[in-house]
Amino acid sequence: MYAIFWLGAFGVLLLIEILTLGLTTIWFAVGALAAFLLTLVHASLAIQMIVFFIVSLVMLIFTRPIMTKYLNKKTTKTNAESLVGRRARVLIPVNNLKSEGQVMVNGMEWTARSTKDEVTFQKDEMVHIVGISGVKLIVEKENKEDNNL
Repeated sequence: MYAIFWLGAFGVLLLIEILTLGLTTIWFAVGALAAFLLTLVHASLAIQMIVFFIVSLVMLIFTRPIMTKYLNKKTTKTNAESLVGRRARVLIPVNNLKSEGQVMVNGMEWTARSTKDEVTFQKDEMVHIVGISGVKLIVEKENKEDNNL
C-alpha cells in the first residue's frame, strides 16, 4: 500500500515539475522514488519517511545550486541586466546626498547613484556599473582593468 502512495507522490511531484519547470519539486520526487524503493525491501514506514526527507534535503542542498547555475547560463539577460560590468560616462554629476546623477551608456541616459554616499563623480568621468536598483544604475570608480571592456 505504501508503494502505491510513494509511486503516486513521485508521479504527482514529477508532473508538477514538468508543468512549472521551476526546479522546485524534482528534489522531492527523487526522495519519493527512494522511499518507494524501500517499500520493495519491506522497510518500515518510519524508515521510508526518514529516507524521503533526507534524500530530498540532500538533493535540494547539494544539486539545486549546480542545476540553477547550469540552467541560468542559457537565459538571456535583459537590457538593464546586461549593463552590469560596463563603463558609463557621467552626464550630470553623481551625488547621492543631493539625489542627482545621470550617466550615458550604450547611447542611453540613465539615472545613476554611487555605491557610497560620500563618493561623488563629476561630469565626463568614466564610471563602472556594478548594479541596478529599480531604474537607477549603481556605479563606482572605474578601475584600470575596466578600460578593456
